Amino acid sequence: MSASAQLNLLDPTTYPSRRVEAWKYSDLARVLRDAPQVSPTANVGTAGAFNDIADTVVVFANGQSDEASFTAAGKQTLALRLVSDATGTAHSARYDVRVPAGSSLTVVESYEGAGSAYASHVRLTYVVEAGGFLTRIVVADDVADAVSIVDAEITLAAGGKLAQTVVSTGAKLQRIETRLAHYADGADARLDGVYVLNGSRHVDLTTVVDHLAANGTTSQLSKGVARDTSRGVFQGKIIVERGADGTDARMGHHALIAGERAEIDAKPELIIYADDVQCAHGNTVGTLDESALFYMQSRGITEDEARALLTTAFLGEVVDRIEREDIRERVDQWLTDRL
Repeated sequence: MSASAQLNLLDPTTYPSRRVEAWKYSDLARVLRDAPQVSPTANVGTAGAFNDIADTVVVFANGQSDEASFTAAGKQTLALRLVSDATGTAHSARYDVRVPAGSSLTVVESYEGAGSAYASHVRLTYVVEAGGFLTRIVVADDVADAVSIVDAEITLAAGGKLAQTVVSTGAKLQRIETRLAHYADGADARLDGVYVLNGSRHVDLTTVVDHLAANGTTSQLSKGVARDTSRGVFQGKIIVERGADGTDARMGHHALIAGERAEIDAKPELIIYADDVQCAHGNTVGTLDESALFYMQSRGITEDEARALLTTAFLGEVVDRIEREDIRERVDQWLTDRL
């Protein structure tokens, strides 16, 4: 059992530290030394940013909700709001989603932070049956001094399709982990991520994709920018098991450091036990092109505007892969506002 699965915010003995390989860049035991009190109930009175495009809205307020699961029927959109409105306390939530054969479900998970210094742990399971299609959009907007952990376990049956995009601004420690069991036979998965970090915020985007059968595809593109003293972490692992011949798996992570004390840690991994596969990974970390900055400034654009425009263009490649235009436009605006 992974450290994420064992985690209990009310039991410090379960907090993973840097001695746990998968958490070496995100030392929860150092950040969250003592068990907080349980968060009180909270009232969520305002409409969520994606309510108007959703057929169903489910709200968790400090981990509490009347709903425990959702099963798609036909073509639907679910807005899953996970609101943390607490100060110095902790809460957890669990939710299960099933996409039956022939169904198409879009889920927009919005992590909405209020209060301060809260700790949140959300566990999600997604089951995509044969021929099902899941689009998962994660928009994580925690407060700067929060601890926020999101664990998603996704099962993708033969012939299923997954399109995932995670967009984050980090927190004191924010970790968004996705574990995908890929049963291939024509199943296709896309797992993308974008992070924009300021101040001392920290984000850890961790993915593990396990190809368990032949003829499956995975495409993964993550991009980020870290300013000031922030820290971005990308950990992507693709495993191709014995018998998973014909797998086509591609992973790329590219980041910009926009502060002398900012930090990016990247750990892309490919573990291959099968033959006749096409697998590749790439990673780059650098700064904005100074010649492009100079050119834009020579045309009357201020330095701050030039940096924002170049950064938006850099991150836009990931956002453009979101297939639904209405969601793509909102995510693009959300990022632009934070740049």
